[in-house]
Amino acid sequence: MSRAVLLDTETTGLDPAEGHRIIEVAAIELVNDLPTKNFFHAFVDPERDVPDDSVRVHGITTADLRGRPRFAEIAGPLLDFLGSGPIVAHNAPFDFGFLNAELAALGLPALAGERMIDTLVLAKGRFPGMPNSLDALCRRFEIDLSARTTHNALLDCRLLAEVYVELTGGRQRGLSLAGDAETGAAQVYAAVGPRRPRPIGPSETELADHAAFVERLKDPVWRMP
Repeated sequence: MSRAVLLDTETTGLDPAEGHRIIEVAAIELVNDLPTKNFFHAFVDPERDVPDDSVRVHGITTADLRGRPRFAEIAGPLLDFLGSGPIVAHNAPFDFGFLNAELAALGLPALAGERMIDTLVLAKGRFPGMPNSLDALCRRFEIDLSARTTHNALLDCRLLAEVYVELTGGRQRGLSLAGDAETGAAQVYAAVGPRRPRPIGPSETELADHAAFVERLKDPVWRMP
């Protein structure tokens, strides 16, 4: 059994070197690349304001974060949940950069780069030259985006869990685990919801184009007696 964690963060801005901080962090446990019901989620007081430009992205205001724990208060439980295995994220260097900046400020070791699995890199390898944002991948894989009106770390984690299953073929690998109460298919479907089968076959136009192409060939071998 292999364990990994899928991670997402929301922040006050784009660069921790400019004083921006984490305001939300979420993580979902993956076992054999499939999500389980176990997750970590926390809003964080960044000890600074949240700029309007960032609020327009995630909808989280400075007022929303008043009274929330500071990162120092969640660092221990978060690190315990992350464990020592791989960490999956979309545009993972962004999340790793912010988490490592927060950990450095507390005098804690950084997350090792070799733990990083970047689904953006995976998507670019599979769909080169195509849009590979989380929204674009959800649309490509027919994953419901109706609840995603703004960025939200926990919702984005759940969406990315479905995307990751599609990118890695994890759903098919996990079917053999149906008898395992902790990682079986029933738990996976409860975590990310059932998926509709999507039969793949040529369209009428593609069949017509193929037939026209074959007509232009001289003595194609599949027509020989």
